Formats: sequence, structure tokens, C-alpha cells
Amino acid sequence: MTLPGRLRAALYDALLARSEHAGLAARRAELLAQARGHVLEIGAGTGLNFRHYPPDAELTLTEPDAAMRARVKSRSRRQTKVEVVDASAEQLPFRNRSFDTVVSTLVLCSVDDPAQALAEIRRVLKPDGRLLLLEHVRSREQRRARTQDALSRPWRMLSGGCHCNRDTVNALTNAGFRVASLEHGALPKAPAFLRPLIIGFVTAEP
Repeated sequence: MTLPGRLRAALYDALLARSEHAGLAARRAELLAQARGHVLEIGAGTGLNFRHYPPDAELTLTEPDAAMRARVKSRSRRQTKVEVVDASAEQLPFRNRSFDTVVSTLVLCSVDDPAQALAEIRRVLKPDGRLLLLEHVRSREQRRARTQDALSRPWRMLSGGCHCNRDTVNALTNAGFRVASLEHGALPKAPAFLRPLIIGFVTAEP
């Protein structure tokens, strides 16, 4: 584990605490109540989603960062239906069509190759499965989007790789997903350039 990695993992929950208390935790719970069957969560981080899953969900959690992975393992160690795997979203070590639900919360902004990550998610998702999403995204308002563009590079350096201006909705469409239920909202208690949010689910086009 690198020192920056350990520091990010140690501070992650504290940095999100105000947003969680102001409504983000409730949005997580609302979204993850829809998880069914064999569930894959990409980029599980420190495991903030863990307590919101239905009790009968069979969970596979991927996290490529060693320090984050250690924290999610600690949170999940008392559960028997949880597997924590060292894997990036771009290289998922699972068979085709093996998951009923895939979950991505505040992850697609930080993956190195979103197109490859979405292709991998589509590959491992069953034909009738859902990709549940809670992601901060590029603003639909031109002025705020320009601000996101201006702040994107310095923010990536400060945040460890988060792209505040990533057009995730367009990326989903390009990857062959159908927007089934996707709401635009705001990340609570976040700086203005990080607030634009999507929450809901998409399905793979046949």
C-alpha cells in the first residue's frame, strides 16, 4: 500500500460524511434496495454501500486499491455471502452473463477507461440484468460544464483521478445500454462543480 493510497482510504468516509448525512446515504439505500440475485459492485471503495444491500443479496465486491480493499474487507468480514476481489472495472475476472445486478456508485468518474469498463460490465451482466448507478456527471448546464472543464485537471490531481466533467450518460448510450430509469439530481453538500448527479438503472440493449 502506498502512503497516498492509505491516506485517501483513511479520509474517504470523513470527506463524504456531510453528503451522506444530508441525503446521499438515503439515495444509496433507495437505489440498492433494487439489487437482486448475484450482485457485482465495481469499485466498492471502503464499503459505504454494504449496509444498504438487501439481506439475501449474494455480493461480489471489486476494488483495485489495496488500502480501500482492506477497509471493505473489514466491513464485510462477518457476512458469508460476500466475496471481495482485487480487480479493476476494465478487467473483470468473471464469466460472461454471470451477474443479475451490477452496481456503480461514484466510480465511473475515476476509472481510467470508461468505455472499456462499461463493455466489461455489459459482458458480465445477464441479458435481463440491471446496472444500478449513482454517479456525479457532466452538467447539462453549459456554464457549469465549462467550469467543470476548467477544474477537471487540478481536481484529478487532488482527488486521485476523479473526472468531474465526465459525460457518463453519453458513455452509457455509446456502450449499448438503454436508459430505463435515470433521474438527474444533485450531490448534497458538494461543491457546485461536483453536484450534477444521476441515479437509477440502465439495461443492456439486445
